[in-house]
Amino acid sequence: MNLILSQAPIFLLVFLRCAAMLFTLPLFSTRAASRIAKVALAGYMAFFILASTDLTFYQPYITEDGVASLQYILIAIGEVLIGIIIGFYVSVIFSAFSTAGQFIAFQMGLSAASSYDALSQVENPLMGQFFNLVAMLVFMQTHWFQILFFKGLTSSFASLNAINIATSGNHIVSFLLRSLTELFADALVIALPVMGTLSLITITTGLLGKAAPQMNLLSEGFPIMILVAFTIIAFVMPNIIDFFVRSFNKGFADLGEFFRSVSVSSAGGGV
Repeated sequence: MNLILSQAPIFLLVFLRCAAMLFTLPLFSTRAASRIAKVALAGYMAFFILASTDLTFYQPYITEDGVASLQYILIAIGEVLIGIIIGFYVSVIFSAFSTAGQFIAFQMGLSAASSYDALSQVENPLMGQFFNLVAMLVFMQTHWFQILFFKGLTSSFASLNAINIATSGNHIVSFLLRSLTELFADALVIALPVMGTLSLITITTGLLGKAAPQMNLLSEGFPIMILVAFTIIAFVMPNIIDFFVRSFNKGFADLGEFFRSVSVSSAGGGV
């Protein structure tokens, strides 16, 4: 408590980044997660980072009497922006899995079977919710939450702050656009085995329907495609989970590289 009181302005900056990240993460951004619990967790994270990270670069922007100046307010806004960027990027990683489920559901004929997804907070087909839940379980099982909180967030304070991010707008825009492009590429890779097989079944059903219209294969095609799709998913699920893990590894590696590139470019620009 003495540490928090003696460095209250710096603690507030750290707390704002932690809180902004928590309020935009896929699991913590839901209404089911208590706001009091999120604020308490953000305060604990801020205390942990304040005690273990060198944050002296903020000292020149804090007045001796502790009164909030215009520079301090702008830095606080920048900290909130950094937290939102981190949380949004993690949401983009999860959106790739949800999008893959939507591709598969559309090919299976289940795209109309949509309901409210508490994780993504949008209307999502059932297959999209299934892949989203599997990705969340893999994310927690492989301890990525701990890595994100205690390693990724701590390293972000060592390499990136609100001072040098103000001059790196181009880096931020290009990084987010590249992540959205990779979202659709990853979703297509996940859904391609099922989509390719179902496309062949659809073509075969169409040819047989033309050859023998009395067989009424259109009504029989949907149960066959659903059965085949679930069978393929069951067989390739270990590979899908392995792809989830590799996607998390690559995503957080790209996020760390983005932090370092912004820090280097800002240092080179004389910030």
